[in-house]
Amino acid sequence: MGTGMQRQDWVALAATLAGAAVLFWGGLAAGAYWQVVALTLAMWIALVQSWSLFSGLTGYISLGHAVAYGLGAYVMATQFNEWPVWVLVPAGGVLAGAVALIVAVPVLRVRGPYFVILTFGLAELVKFLLLWLETALGASSRLLFGAPGIEVLLAWMVALAAAATLLRHTVGRSRFGQGLLAIREDEVAAETLGVPVRRYKVMAFALSTVIPGMVGAVMALRSTYFEVLQVFSPTISFTIVTMAIIGGSGDARGPVLGALFLVGLAEVLRGAAPQLYLIIMGLSLVAFVLFAPNGVLGLLHRRRG
Repeated sequence: MGTGMQRQDWVALAATLAGAAVLFWGGLAAGAYWQVVALTLAMWIALVQSWSLFSGLTGYISLGHAVAYGLGAYVMATQFNEWPVWVLVPAGGVLAGAVALIVAVPVLRVRGPYFVILTFGLAELVKFLLLWLETALGASSRLLFGAPGIEVLLAWMVALAAAATLLRHTVGRSRFGQGLLAIREDEVAAETLGVPVRRYKVMAFALSTVIPGMVGAVMALRSTYFEVLQVFSPTISFTIVTMAIIGGSGDARGPVLGALFLVGLAEVLRGAAPQLYLIIMGLSLVAFVLFAPNGVLGLLHRRRG
């Protein structure tokens, strides 16, 4: 049974990565509009997979991933004229991971709703500190001239989405991932059984911010305009959590399903009834929390069962 389930998981992962390739080539061939849609979808898949790497496995619900996204965008915006893009995209991930590593020890001392509130407060603190710094420097916003075209950005983003999916799947199947699941079930019992709880939590927290930092760097090139309040928006974190809940964070397929659902919903309603999008998204979140807490993935598993 275990071997069969592992084979099934790898087949599902291979199908997901094949879908990433189709997303890339299909986006290139379908024209400018669908390239933007493909870029947006790949962005959310990368962000939600990264969030699931920590929050999905440990049960610690983070609202601070907008910080990683914003820091990556800040690196790109401030250094765009000094360094090539292939250096700045990884640099955004390194900075985000380093900051997460620094704050992880004090932040991870709290649990439950206190952790949720603390990560949200930390995101707001970083946002307003950078806003103060930018104001002091006389650079409240920045323009990026000469950014790469949509085809290059799509290639970067699909690669990041595929990397995040592979990382989420690999960690979930590893001993490290099993330790994180033990922490989610009962942290005290896991520590009693020899799981290095503090080290595992810090590692997962820092690792989950690296790809969002790189995503933020790429998206700064897409907008060609950097503004602190925009890239550190709490809406980014809330949307990540919503997609994770709707898709299900049990394995690497859930974030893909959640991103597909909400990006598809946004595209359908954007022209017909854009004002209804947030209302329907909120109602969908409530419905999934009440009636399908394991998300679309849980519904599929239940149907198979």
